[in-house]
This record gives sequence, structure tokens and C-alpha cells, in this order.
Amino acid sequence: MSVKLSTDLITIATIKKLKEKKEKFACLTAYEATMAEKISNSGVEIILVGDSLGMVIQGHDSTLPVTMDHLIYHLKCVEKGNINSHIMADMPFMSYSTDHLALENATKLMQNGAHSVKIEGGTWICKLTSILAERGIPVCAHMGLTPQSINRIGGYFVQGRDINKKKALVKEAKALEDAGASLLLLECVPDDLTAAIVENVTIPTIGIGAGKRTDGQIMVIHDLLGVSCLEKSPKFVEDFLKNSSSIEQAISNYVKSVKNMSFPSDRHTFF
Repeated sequence: MSVKLSTDLITIATIKKLKEKKEKFACLTAYEATMAEKISNSGVEIILVGDSLGMVIQGHDSTLPVTMDHLIYHLKCVEKGNINSHIMADMPFMSYSTDHLALENATKLMQNGAHSVKIEGGTWICKLTSILAERGIPVCAHMGLTPQSINRIGGYFVQGRDINKKKALVKEAKALEDAGASLLLLECVPDDLTAAIVENVTIPTIGIGAGKRTDGQIMVIHDLLGVSCLEKSPKFVEDFLKNSSSIEQAISNYVKSVKNMSFPSDRHTFF
């Protein structure tokens, strides 16, 4: 069932207005045209063409093997199916290892259908964020658990429980906003850290495993539909298809649950 009443493109300005009105927004990943159309038509404000495709589409055990060519191929597919959602594209592993390379690759993503790009990192991406923002490329800074750094982090677990790490992450969030980031994505961080970050920045925040205090929520579409390739679903995942009669209804139920703040609940949240 469609809840989309307008075909006006959702922009960063749209998302900021939702935040100002204290209205939650929904985000989902997509990798091809058919699902992108269903997602956009169900009222999802942001579609992420994520490097998560390395795991859910390509069958790898991490996002690291995903290349720019892979990302651009799936981005083009999503762009063809999208109705009016804002399309965000991940910058794959090592595609922004230098400022010059980052600008070149971000340009390619924007020219192939992206409306913004997502980059993983902390203060070290501040300069890069400024370079891209100054050239008209909106940046979503991805903090907390950053899958591209999985080998350095040592595993998929909650970030920012230590008091010093919490202080550092709040400081990094503000620095990224000051550098020109348009959005901030928080992954796998405890609820009190999310609250501290949200209180200290003015840009819209998106959460996955970060509780309900963020302005928006994001899920991998395969997780939402209960077809994750993982042996055990993460704490923050909810299968919306099991109580829905169709894929469209499952997505619409997710959107409604995000907007009425019934998702995520405490059982999806790290404390």
C-alpha cells in the first residue's frame, strides 16, 4: 500500500525541515530498481545504496570487497526505480583514501544518480567532508561501528561504552558538523551516547542500533524482510514481513513504526 502523495524529490532541505518539525524519517537500503520503486513508493525518505551489498548481494563476509564499479552499477539500477526518495550512496572501502581520489569518486557517484554520499570515519574525514561540501556534494558522516574498519576494530560490537570514547565521539560529531557534514549516521552506540550527540549537533541524525533518539532510522532491506544471510540477526533488527501480507505492507509498516516511534523499541536498543 502506497503512502506517498507527492513526487517532489526529497532533498537534504526536506530532511532538515522534518527535523525542525520533530518528525521522524525512514531510510532503507536498496540495490536494484524493483525494490527501489517499492521502497520509494512506501514513503521512505532516504534510500541508501550501501556497500552492505557486499554481504547481502555478493555473499562476502564483509563490505571490504565492494568496488566503485560495483557501487555505481547498483546505484544506476536504484536510480531507475526510484520515485522521489533521496538517494545516498556509500563510498566503498579505500575509495576515499586521498582527497583527490575521494573527490573523483564522489563526483562519479553524484553523476550516476546519488544525491549525497556516505563516508565512514571520525575527525580524520573532516578535511575531506569540507572539500566535498564546498564543491556541492552533501556528505553523511558515518560514526560508531564503521564496517569498513572491521579489521582494526576487531569485530562487530557496540562502540562508545567507555566514558573517554563517549566524549571523543561527541567531539567528533560536532567537528564533522562544523566541517560541513549534512547528515550524521550512528551505528551500534548506546542510548546515552546517542542522546549526547543529538543534543550537541544541529544536523539530522540517522540511527541503526542507536536507539530512538535519532531523527531517522535505517535498516538493510533484507533484514526488514527477514531474509538476512546472518546466522543470528543483530539486536537492532526487526522482521517486518512476518506480520505483513506483502513486501509493500512490510515496508509501509516499517515507515509507520519509525514515524510513531514504536520502532526501535527498548529491545532493539543498547544501554
